[in-house]
Amino acid sequence: MKNKRAILVMAVAILFGCAAVVFASRWLLKQPGSSSGRILVAATDISLGQRLTPEMFKLADWPADSVPKGAFTDPQKLGGRVLKTNLLMGEPVSEARLAPAGTLGGLSALITEGKRAITVRVNDVIGVAGFALPGNYVDIIVSTQKDVPPGADVRQQNISKIVLERILVLAVAQEVNRDETKPKVVNAVTLEVTPEQAEKLDLARSVGTLSLALRNQVDPQSASTEGATKLTLLPEVPPPAPRKPAPKPAPVVRPAPVVVKVAAPVRRDCVTVLNGLRVSQECF
Repeated sequence: MKNKRAILVMAVAILFGCAAVVFASRWLLKQPGSSSGRILVAATDISLGQRLTPEMFKLADWPADSVPKGAFTDPQKLGGRVLKTNLLMGEPVSEARLAPAGTLGGLSALITEGKRAITVRVNDVIGVAGFALPGNYVDIIVSTQKDVPPGADVRQQNISKIVLERILVLAVAQEVNRDETKPKVVNAVTLEVTPEQAEKLDLARSVGTLSLALRNQVDPQSASTEGATKLTLLPEVPPPAPRKPAPKPAPVVRPAPVVVKVAAPVRRDCVTVLNGLRVSQECF
């Protein structure tokens, strides 16, 4: 009797299990299918400016609805191309991250079309203590002597002026990596400028000393200044106005003293007269 009950329970369990499988398969068949494709991703970290080889990439499954525009599926098409941004392992490579075909590797691949790269010598002070890193923007300040007309005050000749604003730092020394934030004290900084800015920068470093002023990455506002001279730095204090002498008090008029003449006393001769017990004095 017990065996029949156990067999019945097992049969019911198997029946319910089969029904669950059938219902689950039907539910899955009704769900929209998610197709995926295979695109090339970086097999290792790749730095910007590096020439690519097919061995640097591998095929990986990627959802079809989120495939980046310009993604590659053939690694042979990437041979000889140059990256203009850093690529981390597992990231897809696309045409937007590559320099134009035919570009040689190195710094030249990072220069924007129509611009130039120029290097200036810096030290730990001029280079903002090493905080001017690739990808940052700086202003260029020149300290020189200003030409003044004849007869002008010579104290106004020395001047410091911002001559270039929002200049992109391409590289510090021989490094172009933009992912690092640790300051680096170097002796040279390479900047991206237009041809006109390159001429101004070359003239500025030949007539004076240069300084870099680090600026906010998202601040496009231009600073309109007239430059700092000794006269504006240390303005002369005007001499105090001469003090007017205090008015003299009017003289006090005193009345003339009244002279009272007193008659001189007449000299008289006097004698003492003794009359018994009475004493008297007689003058004549």
